[in-house]
Amino acid sequence: MQVGTPPGRGRSAERDNVDMTRPGRPDPRAQAQQAQMAAAMAGAVDLAAVKARNEAAARAQSAPPPSAAAPAGAAGSAVVDVTEATFQAEVLDRSFQVPVVLDLWAEWCGPCKQLSPVLERLAEEGGGSWVLAKVDVDTNPTLAQGLRVQGIPAVKAVWQGQLVAEFNGAIPEEQARQFVTELVNATTGGAVPGAAPEDADVAEDPRLDAAEAALERGDLAAAEAAYRAILDAEPDHPEAGLALRQVQLFRRAEESGPDALALADAAPDDVPAQTRAADFLLGTGNVEAAFDRLLDVVRRSAGEDRDLARRHLVELFAVVGDDDPRVGTARRQLTAALF
Repeated sequence: MQVGTPPGRGRSAERDNVDMTRPGRPDPRAQAQQAQMAAAMAGAVDLAAVKARNEAAARAQSAPPPSAAAPAGAAGSAVVDVTEATFQAEVLDRSFQVPVVLDLWAEWCGPCKQLSPVLERLAEEGGGSWVLAKVDVDTNPTLAQGLRVQGIPAVKAVWQGQLVAEFNGAIPEEQARQFVTELVNATTGGAVPGAAPEDADVAEDPRLDAAEAALERGDLAAAEAAYRAILDAEPDHPEAGLALRQVQLFRRAEESGPDALALADAAPDDVPAQTRAADFLLGTGNVEAAFDRLLDVVRRSAGEDRDLARRHLVELFAVVGDDDPRVGTARRQLTAALF
């Protein structure tokens, strides 16, 4: 398989919409994905719903991120009390920043008093990576009706304005922790809004030059070695980690070759074969096909096979980048498949 080499520094205007973390740096995926970048979202579109979602996303961008340091119950906290008046801002809008878990409860409900403290503690441990929105169904009956609550405690997860997962009844802390962990992994991967350092003012790092030179001549092995050397010296380097994942993806795609698809189709239960096929698809710019293949594995497998497919899919999300709308769509589909 021929893997495209990246453009030089002077071609940033031609880069795809799955950018590296800093403008101006070569992107090892650019040429391989260039033909795919204008693909539109498929399916019927409800224009009113799209408009509402866009407005909610815009409000979320201008809102401060959730904070575990804010007092519990207050607006902007990791644990917030929600009413019909604040549902739009604290649940729907906020869900465009982080996943929001609704805890529907009532004062008279004994099982609620067992589950709610567990969820509150987990939300505080999350440090703003997700928000627990508590809804008293007695004082907010319209919300309870709109959410189709048939019994309490009821827990529902919202991501980007859509219900993506739920469960009913009090469950052990271990299961509640698994629920929120898988929710966060499938949506944001644990990123906390506002926590990442700004890229714009990062100083030039001359150690990147060797890696970029290797990319420009198409030597992926040398590029990988150069990025690894940087990470060995500085594990939290702001660019080398993402660049290394990108280069590794292209090396795996190159090693798999075009036969990867036929081999995977011939052995649908061979999860490593499916991951190699997904690598090949992503490496040649077929982003949605790569995601769909692993989503299918997650839906029809269990145990270690399912976890392997999930982890590999989340890794591909990181390679493509959360700014790409196809990642957002696939994350929602992954969340739905996990529950």
